[in-house]
Amino acid sequence: MILFSLCSLLASLFVLVTGGKLPEPEVKIEVIHKPFMCHRKSKNGDMLLVHYEGFLESNGTMFHSSRKHGDKNPVWLTLGIREVLKGWDKGLQNMCTGERRKLTVPPSLAYGKEGKGKIPPSSTLIFDIELVEIRNGPRSHESFRDMDLNDDWKLSRQEVKEYLKKEFEKHGYSPNDTHHEVMVDDIFNNEDEDKDGFISAREFTYQHDEL
Repeated sequence: MILFSLCSLLASLFVLVTGGKLPEPEVKIEVIHKPFMCHRKSKNGDMLLVHYEGFLESNGTMFHSSRKHGDKNPVWLTLGIREVLKGWDKGLQNMCTGERRKLTVPPSLAYGKEGKGKIPPSSTLIFDIELVEIRNGPRSHESFRDMDLNDDWKLSRQEVKEYLKKEFEKHGYSPNDTHHEVMVDDIFNNEDEDKDGFISAREFTYQHDEL
């Protein structure tokens, strides 16, 4: 009882000192293999092609393998847009093509207290992940720079409209300014998080999928 009270007191003091927030658990990253040459490293917005195997830390049971289950092909994902587990978004940063990592992901960055399918509630998960390929994603900084015509690191309504016009023409559709205006309105309503009339590089990389 005394030990419990002391732990509670220490936790309360820590919350007060840190302004009311406990630190978010981290992903443990172990590099299993790293290629000698590394021409590019993964970052938010990139599309990654990966092979992976997932295990329960508690008993070592494999719950999925891209090499053994399904069509046995590697899978595509876009990094940093919450398309995958938070633990993957954190653990697959700055990774080279051909690199393999072991990620130990705590429950709060995996499937939490609820669990999912074969994964029990509050499970710590271990993933063996090989990065097969990196491509520029629709949310990559490279794509943002293509749209940012005046290089001011933010997208204006006119720049977004020009991009939509080119995309329509590229796919054989006739330009329709009225339709473009409606689309631009929808995009800025969703993307312009701080409502300053521009879509910043951060808002573009981390937010939605309209563009």
